[in-house]
Amino acid sequence: MTAETVTSSVTATRPPFDPELEAVLPMIRAAMPPMRPDALEESRRLMSEGLPGMPAPDLTADGRVSVVDLVVPGPEGQPDLTLLVLRRTDHATAGPAVYHTHGGGMIVGDRRSGVDMFLPFVLEHDAVVVSVEYRLAPEHPHPAPVEDCYAGLVWTAEHAEELGIDPERILIAGASAGGGLAAGAALMARDRGFPALTHQVRICPMIDDRLVTQSAQCLDGEGTWDRRDNLFGWTCLLGEERGGPDVSPYAAPARATDLAGLPRTYIDTGSVESFRDEALAYAQRLSQAGVSVDLHMWGGGFHGFDLMVPQAAISRASVAAREEFIHRALSQ
Repeated sequence: MTAETVTSSVTATRPPFDPELEAVLPMIRAAMPPMRPDALEESRRLMSEGLPGMPAPDLTADGRVSVVDLVVPGPEGQPDLTLLVLRRTDHATAGPAVYHTHGGGMIVGDRRSGVDMFLPFVLEHDAVVVSVEYRLAPEHPHPAPVEDCYAGLVWTAEHAEELGIDPERILIAGASAGGGLAAGAALMARDRGFPALTHQVRICPMIDDRLVTQSAQCLDGEGTWDRRDNLFGWTCLLGEERGGPDVSPYAAPARATDLAGLPRTYIDTGSVESFRDEALAYAQRLSQAGVSVDLHMWGGGFHGFDLMVPQAAISRASVAAREEFIHRALSQ
């Protein structure tokens, strides 16, 4: 099954974009090459260097935060991993941790991608942020990305004392593909019995390879991460198995049949993005399984709107809601 073959069975009507976001959307689309094999290296370069006019953030926060790379063992029999660790320079007492899995459609990005959104929690809560550099598809298809994320999480928990982390206060978080990998790693942690997680934060998560929902079909050449980008990303990760009956829930967490026993969850999504319906359905299923869920859908938001257009009113509201949840989570 491909995205092309299911289009005719889905009504592809979309909500309108938020006017502030729509005004800058043409510039965003012009700066982002489509996701395809011959543009993948350019997409990776842009993800690493940032879009024009969006310089790389200062992760040191003017010298108040130490930024350290650690090389740690990967999954058994696999290459070592690099973890980026952010701590206050005056960090002394073991406290909460945010374990971060970056976004990028499973095919682009690195350990620095998007990690700056957690700097406020390093400064205000003396939290330690650990961001994992996982292997990317298509060179490294499933299970490499999620197994790397889980291996880094296990190492972080096992070495909590030397990192200055309370092992009972680890939160996992990620956006887009990182949201899907955070969900997959959380399922692994539950199923394998380690480590315990207090919360999971899933920002516009990429969790369903089947591409059969209305939202997965309604964007074609519009918004960001449309149905064709989505098809490319999932096919890079899963190959011919994408959309078939045997895909692991660790790769596509929407496939999980049992969601009980997962940590308290924050999920957000825009109303005009490919991942909307799967995020809403997953939140409902988590609630039905007895998991406490905070769910936000932002009307008119396209994929990644809050990161790409931070000055828009809808973006400021979205970030404020998410940060308030994380502040509460880290204070517990």
